[in-house]
Parts: sequence; structure tokens; C-alpha cells
Amino acid sequence: MPSKKPTRESARAAAATSVLAANRAVARKVAVAESCTGGMVCAALTDIAGSSDVFSAGFITYSGAAKQAQLDVSSEILETFGEVSLATAWAMVAGALANSDADVAVAITGIAGPGGGSEKKPVGMVVFARGLRGQDPDEYFTQRVQFEGGDRAGIRHAATLFALDLLQPDKDALRPSEDIALPAA
Repeated sequence: MPSKKPTRESARAAAATSVLAANRAVARKVAVAESCTGGMVCAALTDIAGSSDVFSAGFITYSGAAKQAQLDVSSEILETFGEVSLATAWAMVAGALANSDADVAVAITGIAGPGGGSEKKPVGMVVFARGLRGQDPDEYFTQRVQFEGGDRAGIRHAATLFALDLLQPDKDALRPSEDIALPAA
């Protein structure tokens, strides 16, 4: 009998369950700042019963104004670099840590499509940041990922899984990284 491919929902549930268990084991709280995923990471975590001992806060900041109001992202960063940029993701994760009691936070901003892309920032470009409370902000992990070959749902799903993986304690040593390309799920 052929193996059944996991559904997107089951893949998110498995990733979220793993994140919660791993952070619970080290007595850590997590926070998430989302833009293009629109709350999918927060939903994946809070769909798991008992997540409240690990999940601290979620910020769904789809607009630039929301990023400024909820996460203290400066207008200078948004005007200079744009909403989909390493600087904005970095500022979002800093804001998530500053505005929560989380020990680790992840930020996601990107272009899920089908429109809105450009030559410099094509559809599928998603930018991530990850920071730890007390970490030198210059050492926050930031990375641009080009999710290729997927539609809006696939890009958002792939970005959600990537963000969940970044919340794992074994990612604590990550530092700013090179751009990469991955298939959209």
C-alpha cells in the first residue's frame, strides 16, 4: 500500500507539536510576528491543546501601519527598505520580543502572490528573522527565501513550516544568512 502524503494541515500540526514540546522542555516561551502568513503560524501553535504554557504572543501585522503600531517598526525602515526586507523582518522580531514575554521570536514578511511581486521582490519572496531575548540584535538570524513553483496557498504553507522550524531550540546558533531558494509546498 503506498504511503499517504501528509496534508498541509497535518504537516503544520506535526511541526507545531514539535515546536511546543521542544520549547516546553527548555521552559521557553515563543512569540510570532506575521505578515504574509496572516496568522497561520500562530494558528498552528494554538491549535494544539495546552499551547498556552509556551505560546506567549502573536502579532499579525499585514500593513505597514500595523507593523509600526504593534511592533514599533520605524517609518524610516519601511520607507527605505520596504515592507518585504531584511531590515523590516529584523525590526519585526525585535518588536515581538520587546512587546511580549517571549524568550524566542520569529518574524515573517513576504509576497505570497499571485500579484504584488516585482523584479527585485518576486512573488514567493519571504523574509524571516529570529531573535532570542538578551541576544545582541546584530546577531539576530535573518534570511530571504525564494519559495518557487507554488501558488499563494503553497507559498504561505511553506513559509509557515519554515517559521515553525526556526522556533526550535536547536536553531539558537543561527546567525544572519545568505539568500536561499526552496520549493513551495
